[in-house]
Amino acid sequence: MQPIKIQREHKLQITSSIQDYFETELSSEIGQLASENFLDFMLKELSPYIYNQALADARKVIEQKMISIEEELYALEQPLTSARR
Repeated sequence: MQPIKIQREHKLQITSSIQDYFETELSSEIGQLASENFLDFMLKELSPYIYNQALADARKVIEQKMISIEEELYALEQPLTSARR
């Protein structure tokens, strides 16, 4: 799996949030480079789990759509009449 690439602007927003979190919740300061390294580590560790969950969610949606399509196709079937009377 390829690593997730985040736009620089978004990465700066996220690392700022990480810095705020460390300061607020842990009463500790973390610099820009450390917060970027932390973000990269978390992305590397969490990405497979998030990716697999996204696939499972997509499978579920597709399965529900297929059931709906199947029901609609059965509803379109024409009744068969016997040729002999």
